[in-house]
Order: sequence, then C-alpha cells, then structure tokens
Amino acid sequence: MPSDGCAAPWYQVHEGHGPHVLLVHGWLSARSHWLPNLRALREYATPVVVELYGHGRSPAPADPACYHPDAYVEQFERIRQEVGAERWMLVGQSLGAALTLRYALEHPERVIAQAFTNSASAFAPPEWVERIRGSMTSLAERIEREGPADPSENRMSPHRNRRVSAEVRAALHEDVLNHSAIGVARTSMWTLPYTSLYERIDENRVPALLVVGEREDGFAEQARFIEGRLPCVEVARLDGGHGVNLDVPDAFDAALRAFFTRFIQT
Repeated sequence: MPSDGCAAPWYQVHEGHGPHVLLVHGWLSARSHWLPNLRALREYATPVVVELYGHGRSPAPADPACYHPDAYVEQFERIRQEVGAERWMLVGQSLGAALTLRYALEHPERVIAQAFTNSASAFAPPEWVERIRGSMTSLAERIEREGPADPSENRMSPHRNRRVSAEVRAALHEDVLNHSAIGVARTSMWTLPYTSLYERIDENRVPALLVVGEREDGFAEQARFIEGRLPCVEVARLDGGHGVNLDVPDAFDAALRAFFTRFIQT
C-alpha cells in the first residue's frame, strides 16, 4: 500500500560501534521503551529508534493508508536509506514486532538478523483477526460519539510497569503525555487489525530470535506455534512479561548480544 503523502515518523540515530539496528516499540509505548537497552546495543551496533504514528514525537496522519503495515515497511526502508545502511538488524516489541517481521519478509536482502518479543498481533490466527476488526469498528463508532480516550489512562501503558526503574518509568510517562489520542486510536483502527502474518509464517528466511517474556501466560501458545513453524528461529525464554526488555534488561541485552554478534562481520 503506497505511503506517498504520509509524513515521516520520528526517528533518532544513537551513535554506536557496528551496523545499524532498527528498534520499533509497541502500542502505547515510544522511544523511552529502549532506554534500558541502548548502552548495551551501542557496544556492537548503531541503534535507530523510531516512534509509531500518533506515539511520542511522531505525527498522527489523517489518511488511513499511512497506518497500514505495508506503509510502515516503506517508511522503514526510507529510513534505512537515509541512515546509509546497506543492511541492518531489526528489533521489534509487540505491535512493533509485527511490523519488523513484515519488513524482513518484504526485504530479506536488507536484514542481517532480527529479534522480536511477545506479540499477540504478529501471529494472530484468522478468527482473532476477525474479532479484532469487529472491535475496532466499535471503537471507531465510539470515537465518533465521544472522542478518543486519554492514552495515559490506559492500564496497558508501559509507564505503569512497576518492574522498571523510577528513571525509566518517568521517561515512559513523559512519552505517553506526548501521544496523540486520535493518533493512538487510528493505530488501533488502521494498523493493529492488519498486522497478522499467520498465513506467511513459513516465508521467513532471515535469522530470527524470539525473546519470550514467560510471565505473560497468554503468549505461551503462540510462542510454541512460532517455535514450531517459523523458519530460521531461535528462542530465548526470560523471566519477564510483555515488556520483557524493560522487566529484565540485562538478560534481554545478553540474549541479543549472543545472537546478533554471530552475524556481524568483523
């Protein structure tokens, strides 16, 4: 789906020692999602942190086409070209994982390796997709009547995670205050229902690491499905929840380092 006319999402490059690595957060999060991990990543890579539309410092376009996962693939490819990366690595969290996985399917020649975390939407079966599309239609109708909800009040907002340090929690809270309520709602309506790669799982040809936060019981069945069906995948199981990189950053950093450095040419 073409993204012509869509404003570019916000992104920031953090100088590091190695190939670029694109970091894409999940729904209701933003750039601070990666604060606990940047120092470790910069030792062997150059992090590129992007924010989803309507989140943090990114714009909230009115055109539904801008939010489609295929449009994000085009934006990520534009960012790759702008930062001058011939090939790069990918890290996706939750909704961000669905987007980075899709990019790897469309541009495998541009991806050195990829890592991703718990994602309900990335490998959702057809019946889940139909259910979520129905609920998003109801959301759209409610927004028309009442306006969008305040993202900071959502119980799933990462700034409510009590396992992270006070400094990171404060930064996450600052990010959520920058969210566009209508942009977050548009993401719910126009991105989330179209992210499933359930029918394409066998197409992956890029080395992949699934970092499972085992405290999220609801992801256990999907994790088993991914481990058994996704080609080229390895699995690291950590004592964290949905935001596993925030819950156990040291273990998360170690898992990524052990995986990525095997594919980086020295």
